[in-house]
Amino acid sequence: MCNGENPLLWDCEKQGCFNKLKRPKLEVFADCFPRRINFGDVDGIVEMSSKALLLEWKGLDTDLRYAQRLMMKNLSRTGVVTGLAVWGNAQNMDVYGMELYRHGIQGNYVRMNMDGLKDYIRRWAAWADGLPKARR
Repeated sequence: MCNGENPLLWDCEKQGCFNKLKRPKLEVFADCFPRRINFGDVDGIVEMSSKALLLEWKGLDTDLRYAQRLMMKNLSRTGVVTGLAVWGNAQNMDVYGMELYRHGIQGNYVRMNMDGLKDYIRRWAAWADGLPKARR
């Protein structure tokens, strides 16, 4: 079990659909950027000691869009941001694999389960926090 706590304090059955009621409608900003560029959402991001780990979750039937891959590569160039693209089933939190983005390079898809993903995240957190003998 991870140390952190970040529950989504929302009950869709009692309060309605979170996506319809609370998620911003980012498409309203489409006319603010050139070349069909617009905001996208990030499924998760954490910052520790001025380093960031970005998580993008995808179902097995979806892939990262070109713009998402480009963003992960570009943001990871300096080594400050590490990107994780994870494929799995969000309903039961089964994980099937991931791609890692570090130093502007997209890693190969690696088959992985939830235990492997959490192990990687723990090692990243130890590295970001400056703990001894931390490996990424």
